[in-house]
Amino acid sequence: MATNIGMMDSAYFVGRNEILTWINNRLQLNLSRVEEAASGAVQCQMMDMTYPGVVPMHKVNFDAKSEYDMIQNYKVLQEVFNKLKIDKHIEVNRLVKGRPLDNLEFLQWLKRYCDSVNGGIMNENYNPVERRCKGVKDRNPKGSQKNPRSLQTNNMHNHGSGDTVGLNKASGFRQGKTYAAPVANSSGEVQALSQEITDLKFSVDLLEKERDFYFAKLRDIEILCQTPDLENLPMSVAVKKILYAADAKESALADAQEYLSQFTTSTEAEAEIEADT
Repeated sequence: MATNIGMMDSAYFVGRNEILTWINNRLQLNLSRVEEAASGAVQCQMMDMTYPGVVPMHKVNFDAKSEYDMIQNYKVLQEVFNKLKIDKHIEVNRLVKGRPLDNLEFLQWLKRYCDSVNGGIMNENYNPVERRCKGVKDRNPKGSQKNPRSLQTNNMHNHGSGDTVGLNKASGFRQGKTYAAPVANSSGEVQALSQEITDLKFSVDLLEKERDFYFAKLRDIEILCQTPDLENLPMSVAVKKILYAADAKESALADAQEYLSQFTTSTEAEAEIEADT
């Protein structure tokens, strides 16, 4: 089980688009950004799909907008983790802020975990829409029919498209299409550029995380080599030659190897002298 995986595991290099496709295909949603899953409802239902019947869907609020409502969803998720003995800490305070990177990391972990349980095979007998609607109905017994926000968006989009076609047919105003086209094109370009900026930010965040990871490793090696009992050992000296190399264009590996080779030769010579005496 992928309950504990390192930050440099391949799971954390799964792209945003792949994560969104995974969610949308399995839960029949239409998410376009990972931060839309910040409420925790998607994570709850993905666990419900992986372990049918384990998640009390009537407690999951797909229309959660406030941090309070989102936290309630994560409490449900944490209870499920505890029940299944999943050792995974949920950074609730960071996730509910809707920051893309934090939510992407958690969804990457979730995908890895779910795939480790079912091998990435989709549960064909699971009806995600029915499970969501049942949860809403149970939570609102008096009939306040609130659909999940993502479903509302889909429905509004579908109805809006149909209404537009109907109005165009009924009115026959062709000029309206002529004037609306440049606006639509401009809006599409802005959206495409915004998406490109978002993708670049994701790439920068991942690169910075990778940089910090390897820097921390090098710093640990440096501290170890500076330990009084080890700093004068040949291997420590050779490692520090690599760490402190001033010219980044040339590898210091050759100098370190030459130093070790000279030390080894000197040691062997001293050993031969001692043996002769």
